[in-house]
Amino acid sequence: MDQLETYRKLLYKNLRKYAQLTENNQQINSMVIVSQDRNHFLLINEGWEGKKHIHACLFHGEIRGEKIWIYFDGFEESVTEQLIALGIPKGNIVLAFHPPYVRQKTEFAVQ
Repeated sequence: MDQLETYRKLLYKNLRKYAQLTENNQQINSMVIVSQDRNHFLLINEGWEGKKHIHACLFHGEIRGEKIWIYFDGFEESVTEQLIALGIPKGNIVLAFHPPYVRQKTEFAVQ
């Protein structure tokens, strides 16, 4: 299996796991959304908590080239750390929520 397909499967599998963890009541739905080209991945919550409408992005990532770009990872036990634990090198992950000058100071890819 090529790297692109491996990354797609790992991202989807992990986001499904997180979606199941966040399904804490029947009025809030956790949804994994994958773009038509299968390179953008979102995990969102939508529903109602009493009279309050909930609509929140919990994770947004993209596979671009040979790297995974993380735009938002809103979990305490991050999806990013799970991907590293599964063998994806830090050099293949871009923490896109940081500006490039900050990325240079991390162990992750700059771009």
